[in-house]
Amino acid sequence: MTVRVFGSNHIGIEVDDVEAAVAFYSDVFNLEMLRGGEGAAWCKLGEHQFMAIFDVETLQPDRWKHFGIIVRDEEQIAEVREKITTKYGLEVEPHFRCDFRDPWGNRIQVVDMHDESTAWLQPYEEVQVVGAELPE
Repeated sequence: MTVRVFGSNHIGIEVDDVEAAVAFYSDVFNLEMLRGGEGAAWCKLGEHQFMAIFDVETLQPDRWKHFGIIVRDEEQIAEVREKITTKYGLEVEPHFRCDFRDPWGNRIQVVDMHDESTAWLQPYEEVQVVGAELPE
């Protein structure tokens, strides 16, 4: 048997204030809260993925580990960039369109569908068989 990966189920991040992190990610990316409690929260991230947010006592930001979020287009990347810099005072990493560290040190890379084209849909043959297309 050959293992075939269809994508990522979830990502996990560490913060020292789950409620503030949920508010931040809901505000910046309009993420939908799935559930939460007892030092953790889960937010919908795309159609079939989620982000697990865990409360920790000591934050240990990584140097290179990061995750990427796909938004529709350059206009939405600009919207994210504007919000994180003006409202939250965060800096965009030099030499990147929209890489930044959230208030807890987690690095996020924001790309648009043009960056990835529709190549990220290619493994989903089931989607292609029914003739589904990306909405405009």
